Amino acid sequence: MATQAQYAAVPKVGAVLISTANTNRDGTGTIGTVFTAGANGSRIDSIDVQATATVTAGMIRLFIHNGTTAFLFTEVPVVAVTPSGTLPAFNSQFTTNTTAVLPIVIPTGYSLRASTNNAESFNIIAFGGDF
Repeated sequence: MATQAQYAAVPKVGAVLISTANTNRDGTGTIGTVFTAGANGSRIDSIDVQATATVTAGMIRLFIHNGTTAFLFTEVPVVAVTPSGTLPAFNSQFTTNTTAVLPIVIPTGYSLRASTNNAESFNIIAFGGDF
């Protein structure tokens, strides 16, 4: 264990566009890689879920992948939204200030992955850094 505080040294952004329906909660099926840990591990401080078009009620699932298996980490409920010139598309943001699930510290070889319950398009963007 380190005797001094460790801070992320290199800022990092990971992103993926997901759109293939996957109702599985066991880490199987189509899941996209959002963020991959660096050579000395990484820290994720913020995750944004942004729909790119009309969405129906459903779920975004986030998984921690250890290089072999994906484990369900958390689920993000999606509410139905039809975006227009006056109504923005669905968006959900998680930061270290707004949720107990962040920050996430992931070791080398691990990654954050995501899937969507419905066949609808979402950008999943994670902000953090490598140690």
